[in-house]
This record gives sequence, structure tokens and C-alpha cells, in this order.
Amino acid sequence: MTRRDFSERDIHLALDGELPDEDRRDFEAWLEATPDMKARSLRFEADRARLREAFAGVLEERVPDRLAMRAAGEAPAPATRVARWRFAAAAAVFLALGAGGGYLAGVEAIGIEPQAEDELAEEAIAAHTIYAAEQRHAVEVGADDKDHLLAWLSKRVGLTLVAPDLAAEGFHLVGGRLLPAGQKTAGLLLYEDAGSNRISIYVTAEGDEKSKGVYKHETGGASAVYWLDDGWGCAIVGTLPQDRLVDVGRKAYRQLLAGAGMA
Repeated sequence: MTRRDFSERDIHLALDGELPDEDRRDFEAWLEATPDMKARSLRFEADRARLREAFAGVLEERVPDRLAMRAAGEAPAPATRVARWRFAAAAAVFLALGAGGGYLAGVEAIGIEPQAEDELAEEAIAAHTIYAAEQRHAVEVGADDKDHLLAWLSKRVGLTLVAPDLAAEGFHLVGGRLLPAGQKTAGLLLYEDAGSNRISIYVTAEGDEKSKGVYKHETGGASAVYWLDDGWGCAIVGTLPQDRLVDVGRKAYRQLLAGAGMA
């Protein structure tokens, strides 16, 4: 049997529970072989979780009779159709509030382009979620070949990269890898402390936008401290307490800029 090609549409089918069972194994293998699509799937799943958490009350409301009945005298619509209506109602309210408030982040799964800083942070968090959990295959090039790693990533990303020295903060370099970032590429440097806590530094070439901040999904998990400035997009990601992550992130970012002759 020939394995079929998969696309972003199949990601949504899988998240909706509508991907055929016979395709599930090949789909999971496809995600593992395409890190950019796996990262996108994680972002979509996080967005759905945020929607459900924000509008849990709407999801529990009784469906109006005119929608629960397909026609007069017929049985109620199947549970899956009712669930879809509830989710659609929550999404509609979410979009309306976002438009009125002027802020809507991380909802590309339902057709809205995210802010540049949100996109950077979400991609960095997704990459960290995938690779920080790996033991044998977390990095492509280890810290024992740091010179090659940095030269390779610098050439592919288009920025002069250094590996920040975070020993004073208790972290040592594990290694790094190259990642897709839309139409560009990104470099990921992975660090670990004595307690096996890991943080990652995600760097990609960006435009002229200037922004900085802390990004965290309401559903929990890793946070990102990010900067967009002077053509750099950088996010330091981890599950450390926010104050510590910000402190480590600032020190890492300063060293990155100094290494590029920009500090």
C-alpha cells in the first residue's frame, strides 16, 4: 500500500478526530519527518485549547432547538455536529472580541495572521517542546563540535551566531540544530542545567520590526522571552520561573549581539 501525501488539512482532520484510522500511523510518521508541520500542529492544538478554556461556558450551553434539529420532527443532530456548533460559536465570539480589542494572538489555525512577535514566540515554543524532550536526538550537532555548529548555523540563518556562555546561570550548551521558519531558517541552541532543566535559544533573521516581551500560552507549558530588533528575531524558551527566564534571556541576548559586533 502506497503511503499518501499529507498536508496541513490533515493536521486539522487529526485534531478534529476525523483522520481515518488507517492513515493515523503514516500521519504520525509524516509529522516526525517534517518538524515544521509538527511545530504547526502543536501551535494549532495550543490555539484550540486556549479557545476551549476561554469559552468553556459557551461549549457547555444547550444548543438552540432550531440548530439541534435538522428539520421538524427529526431526531437531534449527531453529537459531533452539536460539538462543532459549540466550537464555532466560541470561535466567533473570540474573533469578535479580538477585533474590538485590537489584539489577537496565535490564531492562525482559524485564518487570522498573528503578530510577528507572536509568531516568532510560538514557533520557538513549538520547537522547544519538540526537541527539549528528546534525549538521544535533541540536537543535530553536539557541543563538542561547537565551532562547526556555529559556523553552519550562521551560514544557513544569515546571522553571525555565538553560543552564549551561561555557566554562571548554571546552564551548559548541549548542541544545536537547524529548523525551518516559514520561508526562512532558524537556529536552535539547546542548554541544560545540573537538574536536567533545559532552555533553548531560537534565532532567525527578521525584518525591521522592533519588539520585545514575554509570551506564554494561557494553557501553561514553556514561556518565551523574545526580541525583534536590527534584523534579529530571538526567543529564549523554557519552563523556568518567569523572573529567572527573563534574567537568563537578557544575558543570552546581550552575548548574541556582542558576538555579532552589535552591542
